[in-house]
Amino acid sequence: MNALIILISTVISIYMWAIIIRVILEWLVQFNVVNSRSPLVYMVGNFLHKATEPVLYRIRRLLPDLGGLDISPILAILALVFLQNLLIYDIAPALL
Repeated sequence: MNALIILISTVISIYMWAIIIRVILEWLVQFNVVNSRSPLVYMVGNFLHKATEPVLYRIRRLLPDLGGLDISPILAILALVFLQNLLIYDIAPALL
């Protein structure tokens, strides 16, 4: 059971990093630091968009309009950290 908890925690960490990398890549494209027409940048950006957009879209639907400010990645990361801490500190000791 301990291995399963570690696996789930690792998957949550990887998903958090995917959100962070997506946001940074979007900033780099917006400020013309990287070229979005580059096949590698397009492939990575497309993968990260498809992997993270379902979660971020659901959060965006619940948020009021904040103009051009998108805080859905911040809220998603906070929710994932909460879920990870709940798993590690509350659920795991109860199972052992």
